[in-house]
Amino acid sequence: MKRILLTGGGTAGHVTPNIALLPRLKELGYEISYMGSYDGIEKKLIEEFQIPYYGISSGKLRRYFDPKNFTDPFKVLKGYGEARRIIKKLKPDVLFSKGGFVSVPVVLAARHFKIPAVIHESDLTPGLANKLCIPSAWKVCCNFPETLQYLPKDKAVLTGSPIRQELLKGDPLKALRFTGLSPDKPVILVMGGSLGATAVNEAVRGILPQLLKDYHVIHLCGKGKVDPSMNGLLGYVQYEYIKGELKDLFALSDIVISRAGANAICELLALRKPSLLIPLPAAASRGDQILNARSFEKQGFSMVLEEEQLTPASFLEAVHALYEKRQEMASAMAASPQTDSIETIIGLIEEAAAASEGRLP
Repeated sequence: MKRILLTGGGTAGHVTPNIALLPRLKELGYEISYMGSYDGIEKKLIEEFQIPYYGISSGKLRRYFDPKNFTDPFKVLKGYGEARRIIKKLKPDVLFSKGGFVSVPVVLAARHFKIPAVIHESDLTPGLANKLCIPSAWKVCCNFPETLQYLPKDKAVLTGSPIRQELLKGDPLKALRFTGLSPDKPVILVMGGSLGATAVNEAVRGILPQLLKDYHVIHLCGKGKVDPSMNGLLGYVQYEYIKGELKDLFALSDIVISRAGANAICELLALRKPSLLIPLPAAASRGDQILNARSFEKQGFSMVLEEEQLTPASFLEAVHALYEKRQEMASAMAASPQTDSIETIIGLIEEAAAASEGRLP
């Protein structure tokens, strides 16, 4: 039986693509294990799939000054030693890494045993963790054509991001029953991530009276960000967070307003949902969401409205323009080669596993 070790953690975005690969890996008969931090979000997300989970010490690698910079390298070294011991025991044929700082010692430990590592970079420019892993990787998957210039030519593969296949099986009628909305208007789905996006929430609510003249609005606000004063407003429903019903909400939606996290927008690509992206400002991030959004705009998948240019007038105009262009954008997404990411990545994993041939004695 072929064995694969998965790793990645720190945020849900470093775990859900791994989860998306699980059904196909099980179909192919892989024995699957997961390595993450002792108590990170990855442990909680993986537990429900009944996959053996191995925790290791993890430290964050920072470009800025922080007192933890003096202690976290020792955590990384400890994690590397733990990863080596676990890998020696598991004897995987291949490693797939979705990134995050916990993945660094795992990829380095795999290299020690000459186990091929397929790693995935979500954002347009590689983050620090993956920069450290790329020299040890066999192949590097990426989401954006522009990313290829930052990667070694013999390793880079444009794959897109694997998304959970259940998202493709939504039922709009179930969404209508769940939300209580009527089918007489097009639907806008607003997403700000699991924690919500305050600026986006406020902007949507600021133009809600105008939006509701032409659309219904489903608003995923984030934890603690529901506005009780708007409950019961005709044509508007709001939720902190949606899990099982999300596929149905996607199926019902005509257009989407979203931040520009890489995994979120790759889901929109796979679902062929035209979107208005409002990326996280550079001042609040390393600017990766802005680059992600502009790439999708260039490819004809999305429109972009940066937070600094977000006014009631510009927002409303952009929403109407997006709705008018929705068919054109959906056609562009349908023609994209990045929509078959699971099979492309599985093909790389199969190739790596075949080349490995059980390197550990």
